[in-house]
Amino acid sequence: MSATTLYRPRNGRVIAGVCAGIAYRFGWDPTLVRVIAVLSILLPGPQVLAYILLWIIMPNEDRRTY
Repeated sequence: MSATTLYRPRNGRVIAGVCAGIAYRFGWDPTLVRVIAVLSILLPGPQVLAYILLWIIMPNEDRRTY
């Protein structure tokens, strides 16, 4: 898949692959995105619900090779 497509990769997941998918989409380091996600949990707001929603909405990486 291209870097412009938002998807959850099959390799490099920690929980569901949401942070890794966001990092690959924007060309960021997955560890940085994970740290930001964990730190954001400390703030009040719907971060956990947003993560779960992205887990449901974001497609898995396609196994087909092109």
